[in-house]
Formats: sequence, C-alpha cells, structure tokens
Amino acid sequence: MDVVAGALVRGRPPRLLAAQRAHPHALAGKWELPGGKVEPGEDDAGALVRELREELGVTVSVRGRAAPDVPTVGDAGVLRTYWVDVVDGEPAALEHATLRWLEVHELAEVDWLAPDLPVIAAIGARMRSS
Repeated sequence: MDVVAGALVRGRPPRLLAAQRAHPHALAGKWELPGGKVEPGEDDAGALVRELREELGVTVSVRGRAAPDVPTVGDAGVLRTYWVDVVDGEPAALEHATLRWLEVHELAEVDWLAPDLPVIAAIGARMRSS
C-alpha cells in the first residue's frame, strides 16, 4: 500500500515538523513525517489532506514533491513525500505521542523510521539551501 507524507517547514531558520509514533508497539517512539495510507479512489494530495486533518487537526495545501520515492516499512509499498503548507489550524498531536519542530542541525537528533532517512536527508539539503 502506498503512503504519503507531508513535509511542513516554516520559520527562519526553517524548522521541519516531526511526529513521534505512539503505536503500533514495534514502531512506538520512532519519528516520522506526518501522513498515512492512500485509500482506494484517492489521489496523493487528497490522501495527504485527509491524513493531516486526522493526525494534526489542520487543513493543508499540497505543493510539489519534497523527496524521491522510497520503499515503506517491510517494502509493502512506496512512500511519497510532498511539501505542504498549513492553511487553517495549528498542528497538534492527535494521533502521535508528540510533535517537534526541528531545525536542520537537529534532524539527526531523533530516531527516524528507516524509510524516512533518505527523505529527511533530501529535505535537510533543501532546508540548508533556503
């Protein structure tokens, strides 16, 4: 199953929103970009808008791709990451243990899920150049 993630970057210096997993037990405590599964009949943008409303309580607009596709945990699908902007609301940890805004030099301080590592590297490079 394909998964979409949102790269939400704001501020100066730029900070990336990271979410700490609360479940399942095997992944609890690991960090990821917020997002989730693309349901049948959804396109990536629609799935990301829905997922971030459910997970963070915000409405977002989806921009372009933020990183290359990577295999998901267990190689069950593909993770596609997009730049997103909040158009309504303030992110809250509705389904995660906590949220954290990370500056580029802090990206390596959290224990990312393995599939997110190349995505975070690509986003970090963009954050450094902005």
